[in-house]
Amino acid sequence: MTGLFISELERTFKRKKTAAVLAVYVGLLAFSWFIFFQRGGISFFDAAHDVKIDSLNSAPLFLRDLSFVITFIVIPMFVADSFNGEYTSGALRMVLIRPHQRVKLFFVKWAVQCLLVFLILCITWVWGTCLGKIAMPHVNETTFLGGHTLGTLGALMYSLKFYGICFCIFIAVISIGSILSVLMPNSILSYISTIGALIGSVYVSDKLSFFFSVTDSVFHELSKSNSEFLVNLLFPILIISLIINLFVWKKKEWVG
Repeated sequence: MTGLFISELERTFKRKKTAAVLAVYVGLLAFSWFIFFQRGGISFFDAAHDVKIDSLNSAPLFLRDLSFVITFIVIPMFVADSFNGEYTSGALRMVLIRPHQRVKLFFVKWAVQCLLVFLILCITWVWGTCLGKIAMPHVNETTFLGGHTLGTLGALMYSLKFYGICFCIFIAVISIGSILSVLMPNSILSYISTIGALIGSVYVSDKLSFFFSVTDSVFHELSKSNSEFLVNLLFPILIISLIINLFVWKKKEWVG
């Protein structure tokens, strides 16, 4: 299992698309810093609630500006390249002709994609936090959506919880994208179908709008005193998508 994981990591980071997407994202990190100043230090919880950026709330607000890129560009491209690109190029056949269980290979590929997104979020959190500490007004407490006024420790815990929920949503996006990538005949259609599914989810149910506007939804969830969003909706989606993934992965004719 460890050998498979290391092998998948090596193949992932050797792809030109991976390097290109990561380079573009790093560029967007720097550009977002510039946008923060261009807006006069003002950001938004959602379209109806603006907020002054300070040293304690900068990390969640920084992710708000980049979450769309992660959801609709970074994840779909990574997943399509990993789950579909290797199959259509024939590279996956070289892995599957060895005595590896398909289920293990799926979970390795899925885990590597989750790790990539986790690293991207860690970099974003560090970058956003440093931006707040260095360039934004220093405050001892800040107020988030819903009127929650928090001190330094409370704001830190809010930030970590915010990023944690976003990460869970991104995992769901990875799981949905992996299903479509296995079913589609090429990487381009895999990418387009994943984006289509995310946008289409808004028309299926308003409760699925978190796929389209990730951070706005998380701000609203954290503004509630008792939210069961993860338990009642997100976790079931994760479980169902993983079950479908395993079924499709086992039935797919990979080497024929």
